[in-house]
Amino acid sequence: MGVRARGRERPPGPGRPRNSYALYLLPGALAFFAVIVVPFLMNTGVSFTEWQGVGTPNWTGLDNYRRLAEDSAFWESFRHSLAMVIAMAVVPTAIGLVLAAALFDFVAKHFGSRWAAVLRACFYLPQVLPIAVAGIVWSWILAPESGSLNELLQAVGLGSLQQDWLGDPDFALYSVMAVMVWVQIGFPLVIFMAGLQRVDPALHEAAELDGAGWWRRFWHVTLPQIRPEIYVVLLWCTIAALKVFGAVYVLTKGGPGGATSVPSYFSFQNFFEKTQVGYGSAVATVLTVIILVLALIGLRLQTRAEDAH
Repeated sequence: MGVRARGRERPPGPGRPRNSYALYLLPGALAFFAVIVVPFLMNTGVSFTEWQGVGTPNWTGLDNYRRLAEDSAFWESFRHSLAMVIAMAVVPTAIGLVLAAALFDFVAKHFGSRWAAVLRACFYLPQVLPIAVAGIVWSWILAPESGSLNELLQAVGLGSLQQDWLGDPDFALYSVMAVMVWVQIGFPLVIFMAGLQRVDPALHEAAELDGAGWWRRFWHVTLPQIRPEIYVVLLWCTIAALKVFGAVYVLTKGGPGGATSVPSYFSFQNFFEKTQVGYGSAVATVLTVIILVLALIGLRLQTRAEDAH
């Protein structure tokens, strides 16, 4: 018995301790703790105080959170954030699916994979542009005076449709949403095209032999096969929409009259413009918790769907 027990043991080997793999995780864990955990805990601590950024913070407990629950400006910014989810997650996912299928099933087959790759890169280009550069260019395009869009409308005889796209409260949010669709559309496209490459062609061939058209093959064969990619895109883009800041800052600075303010910019305003650091920290803490909860729910739903599949 003693010989058998010793025979089952697998020593780690000379010069290779059992916990050696944990050493490779240590730098990443330390970086995560220093860059994510510590600032979040510090921000949470500041959210329980009244502080202007200098001097000694004054402990106020949950006063900032009570104020936040009654602040109509915060809830308005949160509603704008939900609109950004539509612009940055829902619409790009739907368009990205159609474009990916078109490039994969039509362009690549009729014109070659090189043309499909070129078009894919063109659609993805806004993702790699600095948001400051993209925002400045779009502010020129949407300018009320001599803006490219208004000039184009005037040139084609639709001058009555000219608007102050970023300065009118009725159009500013929709204009920012349109810009974000343009920025975000390349990410789902690339992910979906990568997912389409692992779909078994035999499934499409069998469906085609059974008389299924392109749309039925896409709906009943392609979509179920790339469901994991759809979950990833929706989750990633939703998180990006909830924490969007750069585009709003460059295009409108939350205006006009708060018509395009989102929670991240609302927090920035309280931090740096109003020097209400404690209140701005409370906004940032609530936003972080919301994003964490949504991420956990999304990962849970994805895991459950993959297990069922």
